[in-house]
Amino acid sequence: MLTSNIYSPLFSDPEIADIFSDEEFVRRMLEVEAALARAQGRLGIIPIEAADQITASIETIQVDMGRLAAETQKSGIPTLDLIKQFREHHDGEAAEFFHWGATTQDILDTALVLQMRAALEVIDPAVVRLLKGLAVLADRHRSTLMSGRTHSQQAVPITFGLKAAGWMEPLLRNRRRLEEIRPRLLVVQLGGAAGTLAGFGEDGLALQREFAAELDLDTARMPWHTQRDGLVELANWLALLTDGLAKMSQDIILMAQSEIAEVKESSDRSRGGSSTMPQKSNPIVSELVIAAARTNISLLTSMHHASIQEHERATHGWQVEWLNFPQMFNLTAAALKKAVYLSENLYIDERRMRQNVKASKGLMLAEAITLALTQSMKRTEAKRIVEEACRVVLEDGGNLVDVVRGETTADLDWESLRDESAYLGSADALINQVLRQVENSLR
Repeated sequence: MLTSNIYSPLFSDPEIADIFSDEEFVRRMLEVEAALARAQGRLGIIPIEAADQITASIETIQVDMGRLAAETQKSGIPTLDLIKQFREHHDGEAAEFFHWGATTQDILDTALVLQMRAALEVIDPAVVRLLKGLAVLADRHRSTLMSGRTHSQQAVPITFGLKAAGWMEPLLRNRRRLEEIRPRLLVVQLGGAAGTLAGFGEDGLALQREFAAELDLDTARMPWHTQRDGLVELANWLALLTDGLAKMSQDIILMAQSEIAEVKESSDRSRGGSSTMPQKSNPIVSELVIAAARTNISLLTSMHHASIQEHERATHGWQVEWLNFPQMFNLTAAALKKAVYLSENLYIDERRMRQNVKASKGLMLAEAITLALTQSMKRTEAKRIVEEACRVVLEDGGNLVDVVRGETTADLDWESLRDESAYLGSADALINQVLRQVENSLR
């Protein structure tokens, strides 16, 4: 995980960093221990008085973080010293019932679920804000003509509004995906030593339900100590989300190239400067988004490796998650913040977009002209005429419409064919469909 004071702000988010901080994790572990004690007290597994005392003591304990870190170096897990520190803080009989019947992984995994929930409550509003920013761009530029590019070459005319709508659609799908996986993610972990709940007698399942209710979580059908597919599913969602942000950022980088110059990340000339070339305004925000996304992809692979675990308790996969999961959340939130900035500050040069369309010499209308010619001749003949005309334009110049017109007697509305904005198909309707879905999603 990044600890550099220079680079860390580029790839982390303060709210997420706080959620996954040591102090917050310890607070969440204590919250889980208190919830477990209260649930056990209600069911009579431990005395209700002990549960009350444990809850009260947890509210006042000041954990020695330095000692906890040092002891964790010896045991490999933080719970052992946390239990010791609690018993030193509360030396009454009730301390004996602290962590009753639970195993370390019950506490750490449930604390992680609480962290995940808090982190998603930061990430989802950022997705909403990004959708709103992109919706403004899509609507405002629904008629802004530009070159549609396939394999990085001009293909057919599109609008910038359609491009912005394309950036939104994966975000909408990912919001739906999150709704679908939340019930599988936000569940308590409680299984005891080997996932049998034996330490709780016949009250194991009832305790799971009470424990979950205390934390406003759900229960799983069985303990998931070595069933880590839920965490991998969430890691995959984080990677998918940043994939979409990186696609948008890659488009912006390409459109910001000097020879194309259709967009800039913002109108602020102080951003993206070069140490030796003052004429440059580097698309550094987009570059950072892509770097975060590519790193998330690499970390996702590690999460899959971590999910291959042994028997009822693994030997190392758990620790791999500790290294990767918080970093994936941080990278995702940082990339989202940068994508929001782009959506709200992107400078679109409509004049340059029109110039680039004009500079294509009508070649982006090759498909349109071919289809128009099929009204009076076979498709193969129309395709031959247009292909030959394209060769002439590329070698000798001119406009494709004029060259084709000189090679055929077809009676067509040549002036209308010359207008790239007349060959946009259902672009406007597609934008409307996406914008309607955005409205429904944000409702």
